[in-house]
Amino acid sequence: MNLIFLGYPGSGKGTQAKLLAERKNFAHISTGDLFREEIAKGSELGKTVKGIISSGKLVSDQIVLKVIESKIGSLKNDAIFDGFPRTVEQAEGLEILLEKYSRKVDAVLFFEVDEKEVIKRLSARRSCSCGKVYNTITNPPLKEGICDSCGAELFTREDDKPEVISKRIDVYKDLTSPLISYYRTQGLFHIINASRPGEEVYSEIEKTISQAKI
Repeated sequence: MNLIFLGYPGSGKGTQAKLLAERKNFAHISTGDLFREEIAKGSELGKTVKGIISSGKLVSDQIVLKVIESKIGSLKNDAIFDGFPRTVEQAEGLEILLEKYSRKVDAVLFFEVDEKEVIKRLSARRSCSCGKVYNTITNPPLKEGICDSCGAELFTREDDKPEVISKRIDVYKDLTSPLISYYRTQGLFHIINASRPGEEVYSEIEKTISQAKI
């Protein structure tokens, strides 16, 4: 089974994707994580991506599909595509790649949440170089500004700053409106109320997946 999780940055889709991966043995494919790996390595691709993300823009389809293809080829279990595709062109590219490996998209889940809530959530997010992510409101570290796992100082990602968040939301809406229509016409689109507590959201995801398997 191949799932696509869509929604504004900060809608909780990444958190839910990780939960599903842990509990149901899905492969969690996040373009954001893949790009951050490249940035951390200091590769040419990473330098390019860093400049794009810092300005609040989206990475080009060509770059995204190149990274995604390298992952699809090694997949052995069910997969969640977290925040990808973001455009109809990417969706078409993904379908071609999946078909190449005898796979298809089974369901598209859109995590619906108010824009003001998104800005509130992301502005409170703090990250660590070890990969741990905290939220000063809902999931704060034991010691303010310090990672519980490794003791390193936490930081605010460039794309989690309020001025960049607003731009990210605008860009996302412009590009993904056609994508939502695209998946609606295929009968794959499902809306998840992501404003509720995490476990309630997860329960709705499980029900949606079960229905998609029928």
